[in-house]
Amino acid sequence: MLRIGSLELDLPVVQAALSGYSDWPMRAIAKKLGAPYSICEVMTDSFVSSLKDRAKTRHHLYLEEGDHPAGAQLMGSEPDEFPGAALKLVEAGFDVVDINFGCPAKRSGGRCRGGYHLGQPEVAIEILRRVRDAVPSQIPVTVKMRRGLDDTQQSRDNFFRIIETAFETGVAAVTVHGRTVEQKYIGPSRWSFLKEVRQIFPGRTLLGSGDLFTATDCVRMLQETGVDGVTAARGSIGNPWIFSQAAALLRGEPLPDAPTVHEQRDVICEHFRLAEQILPADQVSKQLRKFCIHYSGWHPEAASVRAAFIAVKNATDWHDIIGRWYAIDQSGQYPTNPGNTGTGNLAASQLAE
Repeated sequence: MLRIGSLELDLPVVQAALSGYSDWPMRAIAKKLGAPYSICEVMTDSFVSSLKDRAKTRHHLYLEEGDHPAGAQLMGSEPDEFPGAALKLVEAGFDVVDINFGCPAKRSGGRCRGGYHLGQPEVAIEILRRVRDAVPSQIPVTVKMRRGLDDTQQSRDNFFRIIETAFETGVAAVTVHGRTVEQKYIGPSRWSFLKEVRQIFPGRTLLGSGDLFTATDCVRMLQETGVDGVTAARGSIGNPWIFSQAAALLRGEPLPDAPTVHEQRDVICEHFRLAEQILPADQVSKQLRKFCIHYSGWHPEAASVRAAFIAVKNATDWHDIIGRWYAIDQSGQYPTNPGNTGTGNLAASQLAE
């Protein structure tokens, strides 16, 4: 069990917020395949505050009854702008408000946001207090943090000041990413730091993040660090099976077989269908293409299928690939290099995990 405030989750592996990825279709697929909880892609506070109930933007706050529990993640610069945006997320039906102090995207207009708030603990703490005061008490507030701006002692001190005050303020859970902001997505995530944080805050709810590309990675982080839960981020793109696979491993069962080609096809087609429900027609193929590049890793002809998806320009191209490469059922395969399937070189602003 993983407990986040009043929420009780039956699996300690959850779907992380991923900018540009963890939209409603991705989260719905993850939920269907075993994710107990998911977080909507990160949105800036000013963007949320300005959202109107229009067809072109409605998908950003879209939820269905079966999606719960679901969280929404906020990022921004000014403490004054967070409370109103947080309340709007609650009004939209989200069960948790998550604050992003982890994104290593460059500062906006010279102002700190995301992970750069770790360099100004007073402002970070004020944001947390403002949101916790504004949001109804029954709605958990959580925060995502990296281990610091860099590896200096000052960054370390700032991290522990923020996380300690966060728990004192009433934050229900903290997710810690084992890289610094300076690292972005380069180099290994320092899991030993997560273990250290666990030892310092033994009675608090902690989740870990970083280098979780397979179900085996998720279980290993839980065992090696002692965190209460883990967040599947880049490792869940095109891999919604990571949740059921982790559940099997945690039950002491062998790693399940890779999904068959027809099982892959069914999930991919459902993902496309859900995207059609909320996105303009001319955006569906573009959005699905970046997912399908990752889905292709499960196919026994992975290289050829990946190349085909990369070349997709419209829905006709996409349906042609499904008809050609997914028509005959056969055994699937586990991706040969799950940590390097296309997102490794993406700009930080494209992921914000």
